Amino acid sequence: MDVITATVDAKGQSCPGPLVSLAKALKHAERGDLLELLATDPGSKSDVPSWSTLSSNELVSAEELDDGTYRYVVRKA
Repeated sequence: MDVITATVDAKGQSCPGPLVSLAKALKHAERGDLLELLATDPGSKSDVPSWSTLSSNELVSAEELDDGTYRYVVRKA
């Protein structure tokens, strides 16, 4: 089973905050690391998948949690 390497808590940030925070964290990550992004910005539902494609990082999962937080797991390419 894959283990989350780092969690990026971007709750309360509006676009593009969550992506900026994630990109910063990925700079310090190793290839293949899994990063978890937690966001409350509804725009992240379209932003994160688009950014993952453009940046060649793999969006492993995307879900909305019961408390309205969006959770994404991204693997660094």
